[in-house]
Amino acid sequence: MTHIGFIGTGVMGRSMAMHLLKAGYPVSIYTRTKEKAEDLLKEGAVWRETAEELAGHSDVIMTMVGYPSDVEELYLGDHGILNAAKSGTYVIDMTTSKPSLAIHIYELAKQKGIYSIDAPVSGGDVGAREARLSIMAGGDKEAFEACLPIFSIIGKNIVYQGPAGSGQHTKMCNQIAIAAGMIGVSEAIAYAHSAGLDPENVLKSISAGAAGSWSLSNLAPRMLKDDFEPGFYVKHFLKDMSIAIEEAEQMNMEVPGLALAHKLYTELSEKGEAESGTQALYKLWKSPSEN
Repeated sequence: MTHIGFIGTGVMGRSMAMHLLKAGYPVSIYTRTKEKAEDLLKEGAVWRETAEELAGHSDVIMTMVGYPSDVEELYLGDHGILNAAKSGTYVIDMTTSKPSLAIHIYELAKQKGIYSIDAPVSGGDVGAREARLSIMAGGDKEAFEACLPIFSIIGKNIVYQGPAGSGQHTKMCNQIAIAAGMIGVSEAIAYAHSAGLDPENVLKSISAGAAGSWSLSNLAPRMLKDDFEPGFYVKHFLKDMSIAIEEAEQMNMEVPGLALAHKLYTELSEKGEAESGTQALYKLWKSPSEN
């Protein structure tokens, strides 16, 4: 039986690891805060004290952490995954991170006989909970195909995008599309209020038409309920947008829509909303009369 090591049990990672456990895989867990993994440990996951210890006991290692700096420390540190994992191990980073870092990890892993895949996901807390994440993968195709049985447990739309770094580049496309879209969703709800319409009724019409989107169907209802709990944190979205802007600059490409979204989310974060869900962008338009 393939032993899976899972690092990072936050909003999405916890659900992903739980699906693997319930599918019958032996799962080891490491996360900075052990309390966040208690429900997984009760289901039979094995706690490991360090990432290094986890790597030594795993055939497949999956990581879902916050920032590229976390990924770099986990994989490339003196006591990191690549120093502890045995030859033939598959390492799958599902964090949204830098394409250049994914390529660097892939190259170092290959030297050690380790298969590396960058496989960021989209779908938020709901997609993770319902095991229908979109998974975009980069790396060797043979390694991707070997990991498909695992991917199929946590996701529905699973697409191989190309060589190392391709998964991360695809996730940047995803985040660019979402960024400008979230401005549109927020403005549409604010306009409905200003026009004296019933916003929930408006959603029935526009979410099923040409304006339809995942954000409109899933996050606009949360806006209307004043539910700004994170399915995906503002602080992490800002991180993703910063990576995409940096990558676009390296390609001499202008991204005015993304730049505006980054500016607005920075303003939102400075108002104390960094730990809120991305739907909190609506607060920049929300009037006191809506409370």
